[in-house]
Amino acid sequence: MNINSRNKVCNLSRRKIGTTRRSVSGLYPLRGVGPVDFESTLERDFLIRLETDGMVLDVVSQPATIEFIGSNGQTYPYTPDYLVTYRAYPGPYRAPILVEVKPASELDEHLPEWKAKFRAAMTYCKEQGYVFHLRHEPRIRDQRWKNAMFLQRYRQMRFVPEESEWIIGNLRQMGTATFDHLLACHFFGEVDRAMGISHLWHLLATARMECDWSQLLSHASELWVPDHG
Repeated sequence: MNINSRNKVCNLSRRKIGTTRRSVSGLYPLRGVGPVDFESTLERDFLIRLETDGMVLDVVSQPATIEFIGSNGQTYPYTPDYLVTYRAYPGPYRAPILVEVKPASELDEHLPEWKAKFRAAMTYCKEQGYVFHLRHEPRIRDQRWKNAMFLQRYRQMRFVPEESEWIIGNLRQMGTATFDHLLACHFFGEVDRAMGISHLWHLLATARMECDWSQLLSHASELWVPDHG
């Protein structure tokens, strides 16, 4: 498939994870999507942050290889890191994003020589109806990511399903409530309250509840039930 006379998409493929120069690689079990490949801690953190967005439908690792012409006239392949697609409901519509994850230090050092491949990616995205994003530390390891990291420990916890439904049902009726208010409504006594704290964080970690992810999570955080269709 030709993008233009100089750039074209070569193939669609998932990356093969092995030993990398960045030393950290593996599969991250992205909630609602399944295992997604990563080849650096920054890529892993991108996926952890992405997990807080309940509108994410799918994430494909190394979704396409794009050929571009370098400044020396030679043809080179370029494979962006991820393609992220979003649910159509509820709106508004969000275009899929083609993402390159790079440390800020590498972007500072190599951006002039990488401009050609990034332009090729933007041309490809324009034709596909995507948007091209560069992601580095400041745009990944923000407050949203810090909140997601805090909640990691609560993801795999197990609680009585009926109790979870009771909490969710009451929160839905209230519309919004603070973490402390929910805790006071549903859990009594020191031991029960300690369990309740973990239960509420678990419901947030598993997207049963929603919050303002740009704010530091605390017992004063406002919570509500998301509508993801």
